[in-house]
Parts: sequence; structure tokens; C-alpha cells
Amino acid sequence: MNDIASIWAMLSDVPLVGSIEELMFRGGPVLWWLAIVMLVFWVLVLDRILYFFWAFPKSQHDWVLKWQQRTDRHSWYALSQRSAWLSASESGLKRSLSLMKVLVALFPMLGLLGTVTGMISVFDVMAAQGNSEPRLMAAGISMATIPTMAGMVAALVGMFVYSRLYGLAERKQLHLERLLRIHS
Repeated sequence: MNDIASIWAMLSDVPLVGSIEELMFRGGPVLWWLAIVMLVFWVLVLDRILYFFWAFPKSQHDWVLKWQQRTDRHSWYALSQRSAWLSASESGLKRSLSLMKVLVALFPMLGLLGTVTGMISVFDVMAAQGNSEPRLMAAGISMATIPTMAGMVAALVGMFVYSRLYGLAERKQLHLERLLRIHS
């Protein structure tokens, strides 16, 4: 435990880590929830990238090899086997993509929740201290704007990444369909 504290103290001296820590603190608790949702999103992205470039090519190679070794490609059994492979391919390629789409939609919503909680904080300060203390209101205003900005940035990046992964899944599926041609 002491090692972790010393590592954290060392990392806190790095300007970037200190400013990230300060940003997270100023953004309030909603920013932490947004960070957790973003972490889940990026874990799913990494999972899809590993699947697309490592696991799927192995399965694709096996399916194409089995298909090319078949002498009969027109029987009901052969066509149903081809259809099963294509279905398995599509479900594997598009797994987690719908969850990623939901998470991308959740990013700006969490940012707006941060706006609401920050503004509530500002109004609480105004009710308790009056309008004469702008420094006290500044914390609530930053708590209102930082999560909104972070949510929008996360949504923009997430939409781009999601659309690229979805397009890649579609292209890989189409390529497999071409490789498993019925007429050859």
C-alpha cells in the first residue's frame, strides 16, 4: 500500500497527471461516472479491434478452407452450412457494437447531468451567500461546464470510433460472403 502511495505521489508531480486530477476534482462526481463509462467504451473498442484483427481472420480462414474443400456447394446442407457460417460471422463481428452505440449516446447525457448538478451547486451558494461571492460560485460553474465539455468530446470521438468499427465489420462480412461464393 505504501508503494502505491509513493507512486501516486510521484505521478502527482507530473504536470499532466496533476492537471487531470485537478480537472476531475473540479468536474465533480458526474465527471468520474463519465470517466468510468468512457473506460468501458474503450475496453469494448479494444475487444473489437483484437477480434477483428486476430480472432476473426482465424475463423474466416477455417470457414473458407472448409468451403473450398467441399465438392458439393449447391445442396441444401451445403447452403445451410454456408448460411450458418455467415450468421456466426455477423454476430461475432457486430457483438458489442450496439452497446457501444448506447454508451456513445450516454456520454452527452452524463455531461448534461453534470451541468445540472453544477448549476444546483451554484444556486445553493447563491442562496446561502448571496451574489456577492463570485469565487464561491466559480466552483459550481466549473462543475457545470467541465462535464458538458467532456461529454461532448467523448461523444464526438465515440461516434467516429463506432462508425469506423461498424464499417469495418460490414466490410469484413461482405468479404467473407464473397469468399464463400456458391458459384466457383
